[in-house]
Amino acid sequence: MMNAFFRYMLPAAVLLSAVSVRMQADGRPLEIWFDSPCSLRGSEVWTLPSAGTANPDPEWESSSLPLGNGFIGANVMGSIEAERITLNEKTLWHGGPAVSDDASFYWDVNRKSAGALKKIRRAFAGGKPEMADSLTRLYFTGKAPYEKRSGAPFRFGSFTTMGEIRITTGHAPERISGYRRSLSLDSAVASVSYCCDSVRCSREFFISYPDNVMVIRFRSGGKQRLVLEYSPNPELSCHISGSEGGMLRYSGRLMDNGMEFALGIMVFPSEGTAKAEDGKLVVEDSDDIVFVLAADTGYRMNPGPDFSDPYAYYGEDPDANVLGWLHNAAAKGYDALLSGHLADYRNLFCRVDMELSGRDMDSQDTLCRAEIPGSQDALPAQGLSYMPTPDRLARYRGGCPDPGLEILLFQFGRYLLISSSRQGSMPANLQGIWHNGTDGPWHVDYHNNINLQMNYWPALPAALEECQTPLNDYIRMLEKPGSRVAWNYFRARGWTASISSNIFGFASPLDSPDMTWNLIYAAGPWLALHLWDYYEYTCDRDWLAETGYPLIKGSACFMADCLWKRPGGIYTACPSSSPEHGPVDEGATFVHAVAREILSSAITAAEILGTDSREVRKWKKVLAGIPPYRTGRYGQLMEWSRDIDDPDDNHRHVNHLFGLHPGRTVTPEATPSLAEAARVVLEHRGDISTGWSMAWKLNMWARLHDGERAYMLYRALLGHGVTDNLWCIHPPFQIDGNFGGTAGVIEMLLQSHEGFIRLLPALPSAWPDGKVSGLRARGGFEIDIVWHDGRLSECTVRSLAGNPCRLSYEGAVKEFPTRKGQVFRVDFR
Repeated sequence: MMNAFFRYMLPAAVLLSAVSVRMQADGRPLEIWFDSPCSLRGSEVWTLPSAGTANPDPEWESSSLPLGNGFIGANVMGSIEAERITLNEKTLWHGGPAVSDDASFYWDVNRKSAGALKKIRRAFAGGKPEMADSLTRLYFTGKAPYEKRSGAPFRFGSFTTMGEIRITTGHAPERISGYRRSLSLDSAVASVSYCCDSVRCSREFFISYPDNVMVIRFRSGGKQRLVLEYSPNPELSCHISGSEGGMLRYSGRLMDNGMEFALGIMVFPSEGTAKAEDGKLVVEDSDDIVFVLAADTGYRMNPGPDFSDPYAYYGEDPDANVLGWLHNAAAKGYDALLSGHLADYRNLFCRVDMELSGRDMDSQDTLCRAEIPGSQDALPAQGLSYMPTPDRLARYRGGCPDPGLEILLFQFGRYLLISSSRQGSMPANLQGIWHNGTDGPWHVDYHNNINLQMNYWPALPAALEECQTPLNDYIRMLEKPGSRVAWNYFRARGWTASISSNIFGFASPLDSPDMTWNLIYAAGPWLALHLWDYYEYTCDRDWLAETGYPLIKGSACFMADCLWKRPGGIYTACPSSSPEHGPVDEGATFVHAVAREILSSAITAAEILGTDSREVRKWKKVLAGIPPYRTGRYGQLMEWSRDIDDPDDNHRHVNHLFGLHPGRTVTPEATPSLAEAARVVLEHRGDISTGWSMAWKLNMWARLHDGERAYMLYRALLGHGVTDNLWCIHPPFQIDGNFGGTAGVIEMLLQSHEGFIRLLPALPSAWPDGKVSGLRARGGFEIDIVWHDGRLSECTVRSLAGNPCRLSYEGAVKEFPTRKGQVFRVDFR
């Protein structure tokens, strides 16, 4: 098997060419890199819970290199004495129906509170908001605690690590020179290289989606002795299930819910010996060694769970799957695995390319070096990309322009989405797919009051529609449990979801009486809007009829039923709240904004399909009865039904501006006074905040066509909201800001939410020249744009669906019919 594996291996020179990074027009590679190794300190603390706001391994959070294929996640640390790799499998979760022999323990989490609605609404109508608030806190909680310490067994659960592997090299840090650790965004290959006593050593890592394996290669100018050891999650019962030749297989279960998992590792040395010994893989006397790893759990996504079955979400055989993937990889060999990985990844990543040229950087170089301590030496002759990323960030934070770094952050968001959200897998969670502890911040769950949604803002406009399918499938999985939530709390048809969800269909409020965050029944309709977006970009009518519309319809029915019909035909969200902020209200602006969007989308979808005319009439009636946006005494868009906004409040959430972004009911052209009121809110809230909040404000300023302020927010995100490896931080690490930042750059260059395609709506003066290709627009279009001296110079449109095209640039409009596959070059000069 070992000889067959290496018989097909690419020669070293060919391999280097295959994984080389794509160079931008200005000569800068798309890579994140470091010139110093991580220590091994984190290996002593990775098993500690990190449910608070600090990761116990700061090097992992700021300096590791993330790899993933939507199923397997790994972080490469690049330590010298031993390579540390933290491992994840997206579906390894605590909690769920199987924490108890009686599944009703898990599903009995809703309070039957619909009868309390009349009391709450009477209190509001009678001018008693304090009483209404108290009643809402009493009746609109759930029964399941969010914290493990609050009750056992822990129903909600958490995403958890699969453990860590360590590959001991025997090298001492003091003997090395020329260290480099990098992640190529173009190839999704991580690498480590250095000299040890003048002998060149290198490591390469990638995770293949087509073959569902992680591949690790160690090469050296001399013979190597490597020892691989696996440290499992301490909350797993784990045993060696197979140990033959150069293979080790592990099987086990999570202790709380019995979820099965399997991990298999094979080693292929080019020469020498390899054997499994005392639970380790030991390789001797080989200059070229490849490890192949596969992992799986027994989880099975289930959109129609039997609420009496503790194992409704189990059904896969992880041992058989892992063994099959490993044998398939062994039969293919290294070069086929790498080629398959590159072809698959580049098919997605290379769809969008961007070039930016900023202000004259050379003229500012002396000033920039003076502003940054320790940066008095001249820049490397090769350019900024040849500076380690942490140094480049420090320079940028000192005020120096670096368009290449801005492109790198943009493309890193696309890389992370490809790596953490692929067809057949679960959607990206709060940390994508990467976590290094047994528990983590907010249980590394699916947060539905902005975070999960923000993860998918760039998917469609950044030409990654395949990466949204996990979200579409996940929304479908919430429908059946969410219908219970809709009925128990509102006696409403349809379905919804609340603040936090997991991989086991949890859609209910949690047990906290804090309604600032726990009262968010608009989370379900917000998620359903992503289904409408998917249709608008793909124009897949069959998918809309079969999958999208039934879920959108259920969400619209819920929203129409849960609103309070008041005398005079007014429909208000009562009770409601503004996420994580302020009091219980009788008509929070955020909920009304979501209601407008989901009802409008459902009406349009039904009319496209020619169905549900009776339902459409009701939706139109409710839509017409939702109170209009209101402007408060400071000129601000009001957050609540009462004018109680504080201009000194800089809260991170700005959900009441939902109609501006991601919605479409507030725009500078159609509703200029409301757009100005939204601008006032953004001025009051300020720019600097948590990473994801700055990303959202970036998108909002772009929607206001203010390129200078949008760019200021993008600089703030890159300057204050990311770690040295460009991961976004709340803090702690929280991936939504990466995705929101990528989406925001697209909003600056292209918008299509107004019924037409707007070109360069928020181009900042910092990007006077540039081009972007491959962006997608609603209606089924692919757009390439070139600009010079801040003016549009070229526009190419590819019709992907054959719809009429309408373009707008600085007030000029061009409209023309298209056929699918046609390409148009449009001149606005």
